[in-house]
Amino acid sequence: MYVCGLVIPIPEDKRDEYRRWAEMSAAFFKDYGCLEIVECWEDFVPDGKQTDFRRAVAARPGEKIVFCWQVWPDKAQFFAAEEKMHQDPRMDAAGDPPFDAKRLIFGCFAPLAAMGRADAP
Repeated sequence: MYVCGLVIPIPEDKRDEYRRWAEMSAAFFKDYGCLEIVECWEDFVPDGKQTDFRRAVAARPGEKIVFCWQVWPDKAQFFAAEEKMHQDPRMDAAGDPPFDAKRLIFGCFAPLAAMGRADAP
């Protein structure tokens, strides 16, 4: 298992547009071997004393935080898919995302522990 995580500031009035974009993207990622994608819209995101989700992505007034993760079979399959996806014309056809992609946080992780998955480390 290999996990890619994102934290994204989304204008609150673009929630439905983001949902459509995320659902279309999920189908595309599935074609390349992604096992699972979970998109979570901010419900309770408190301000921290030193750091928090909003500061991490320089969220502006009227923006909500989306926390997303993708589960891939392994690191090699993720990187092979990334290379192929960027050559797929559907990626350009998807249009611009409904958020400022320069402010999203993206990272990939090898799980240390997991609960509830048969394929966990």
